[in-house]
Amino acid sequence: MRLDDFDYELPAELIAQEPLARRDTARLMLLDRASGALDERTVSAFPDLLNSGDLLVLNDTRVIPARLLGRKESGGRVEIFLVRRTPEEGECWLCLLRSSKPSRPGTCILLADGMTATVTAQVDEGTWTVSFAPAEAFSDWLERHGQMPLPPYIRRGAGAHDRQRYQTVFARQAGAVAAPTAGLHFTPELLDAVRSRGVTVATLTLHVGLGTFQPVRVDNILEHRMHREFYRIPEETAREVARRKREGGRIVTVGTTTTRALEHASREDGTVRAGAGEADIFIYPGYRFRVVDALLTNFHLPKSTLLMLVSAFAGKDMVFAAYEEAIRRRFRFFSYGDAMFIY
Repeated sequence: MRLDDFDYELPAELIAQEPLARRDTARLMLLDRASGALDERTVSAFPDLLNSGDLLVLNDTRVIPARLLGRKESGGRVEIFLVRRTPEEGECWLCLLRSSKPSRPGTCILLADGMTATVTAQVDEGTWTVSFAPAEAFSDWLERHGQMPLPPYIRRGAGAHDRQRYQTVFARQAGAVAAPTAGLHFTPELLDAVRSRGVTVATLTLHVGLGTFQPVRVDNILEHRMHREFYRIPEETAREVARRKREGGRIVTVGTTTTRALEHASREDGTVRAGAGEADIFIYPGYRFRVVDALLTNFHLPKSTLLMLVSAFAGKDMVFAAYEEAIRRRFRFFSYGDAMFIY
């Protein structure tokens, strides 16, 4: 399989630049995997598509304000993008750095309110370890001065409203540097409606990082290697998955990140291991899903690993036909866009 096999043309005006006034008013395309039939609802009707006995699994990761702006001691501007905390003592992070001149170990970056960032080592092309001081003040400082890490296809700076809207209503565990975007459509009322259908709602945590949004840079996709992303599956969620596998209910995942965590932790019988791990699973057409029966997801970038996962779940031809129809119907794409339910 070649990277170009997962390309498509998207009119720029269909890339959503702002969230809708209400989360659950987004359009929802339905794709029946058995027949290829397409239908359309709004996300507010999503509970009606679930059955009593289903299990809905959410990713409760919380997006941190991971984009930082500073200056080198020489005066050059630097953008720091936090990826994940490293095991070293203090506040040491794996970061992406953007500046007019290349950084090097020892470079000191001056940030707001006396915070400093020191580049300690280069990990690979484009990623560095950076130490922040004073370490004991960093968490509070980050909440005050960090910017929400909107993706580059949103062609505006992050605004105050993004602090709330680029975050799910069920976000609990801080650590993601991108939102699990399918979850952005939910409201507390929508979750209540899901539960009223006799559907159990469970959570896991996968901190969205480079593994999700790093572009594929090889023509042969089999040569692509995913970055690891931390996840944790609670014992209760693992028990609920096992119960549905015994009793015949569906496992319905909200988003590709939730799907990747469950499939990475899966056993041959479709149950999952509880506990923490690091997901580096790359799901592309030909993969056999063990756990997931239905998937709520947004519309994804061309040539992305997310589009490859969705193509594996429903079949590439079926997915691309659905995307072509979504473009014809003027659906909104990507993070703040509309959604698709594949069942």
